[in-house]
Amino acid sequence: MRPNIKILEDEIKEKVFVEAMEILEEIGFFVENQEAIEILQEAGLNVDVENRRVKLPPDLVKKSLQSAPSSITLFDREGKEVTKLEGDNICFDPGSAALNVLDPETNKIRTAVTKDFIDFTKVVEQLEHIHAQSTAIICSDVPEVVGDRYRLYLALIYSKKPIVTGTFAKESFEVMKDMLIAVRGDEKELKNKPLAIFDACPSPPLKWSNLTCQSIIDCAKYGIPSEFVSMPMTGANAPVTLLGAIVQHAAETLAGLVITQLVSPGAPVIWGGSPAAFDMRKGTMYLASVDTILIDLGYTEIGKYLNLPTHAYLGMSDAKILDMQAGFETGMGTLLAGIKGVNMISGAGMMNFESTQSIQKVVIDNEIAGMTFKFINGIIQRDEPIAKNLLKVFQEKTHLLAHDHTLKWFREELYLPSEVVDRSTKEEWISKGRKSIGDRANEQVKKLLKKYPGVTLDRDILSDISEIIKYKDNDFRSKLDI
Repeated sequence: MRPNIKILEDEIKEKVFVEAMEILEEIGFFVENQEAIEILQEAGLNVDVENRRVKLPPDLVKKSLQSAPSSITLFDREGKEVTKLEGDNICFDPGSAALNVLDPETNKIRTAVTKDFIDFTKVVEQLEHIHAQSTAIICSDVPEVVGDRYRLYLALIYSKKPIVTGTFAKESFEVMKDMLIAVRGDEKELKNKPLAIFDACPSPPLKWSNLTCQSIIDCAKYGIPSEFVSMPMTGANAPVTLLGAIVQHAAETLAGLVITQLVSPGAPVIWGGSPAAFDMRKGTMYLASVDTILIDLGYTEIGKYLNLPTHAYLGMSDAKILDMQAGFETGMGTLLAGIKGVNMISGAGMMNFESTQSIQKVVIDNEIAGMTFKFINGIIQRDEPIAKNLLKVFQEKTHLLAHDHTLKWFREELYLPSEVVDRSTKEEWISKGRKSIGDRANEQVKKLLKKYPGVTLDRDILSDISEIIKYKDNDFRSKLDI
């Protein structure tokens, strides 16, 4: 039996859905993008053009839900299936767009550069339990205007895994889409075998900006999955009650879903988010708190109730170093996300309110992800009777260490972590230098970078995407010669 948890009663889920539709019908939502306004007008909706506000009838919301797919299959760079985002399946990816890194040598937070992104991508490529990449780190050493496409370019070069990405400029989508098509071969193949997911974040409360609207419109046209990342902050830009934040999240996400389905019925979308409990005392967002976890799991249940693939930022920490806080926040969030069956779980490696990536932490988080996969597989009956016949052996032996039954099953029954997790005796730990988990993770990082197998693109494809991404800045162009 697969372990599971329930956060909301069924009647509350229906109440959240109905109230979200009432908000969209009575209050509406703000639309900054002109193309989105025209799409909504063509659908026969009464748009307040002057105030850029649109109200949606419940029937249109329900019709849009019916056309949105309940399953999205992701494929790697070579066209092999990686995961299906459906039901209670789970997949892990690092969080996206961190400004900083925790330096693996100094253990201090600093601004990130291209080498950090490349090293991080190489390490994630080799992590068994993190099945997707992300454009995880913003490279400060390239022009900001091309940063989003540059990160995708690097991810396509150094990894075969599917990628969670997104645009920071309207002009970037065309370049990023063309690179994906160049790798996949043609538009039809990219649509049939999605290689990337594009995040799109509405601006709470109840606003879809010019950039995010354009992103979901463009993705819908090409069949690229859009991952809606609604970000209500309790008491700041959303109701302070957890359930109130979930209602606002639902309204914002449903508004985006309607736009995508008007553009292209059947366009793939993911019911995601990155909410935060807002601390009135310090003016900070608690992204790894138990309150935020409850909002994440609550809105995930709404997404499942509406039969859509789901996403959440869970498994992060608000800590600034690899300490006990980083461990318990990450462990809680990751395991609960897995038990709940969040389809795409983002945040491995992330710290410091989603602003910092740690290459050591992503290695540690890979172990937590592996334990989570083990846990959600539950307990399996291997024999009939379960243990009676085996226990008869104890009449003749005092242990079962070398028994055929033990040798047959122990690797499948037990999760065996890498050396990142300390399972040694105290004496062995002392003899190896009393290393912390951060020390052991850093050693593992160095080993992975040294043995990185190289997954560089075919020379012709590399030439194609390098031509696509060209930009007039000479410093930027020099970085393409990697």
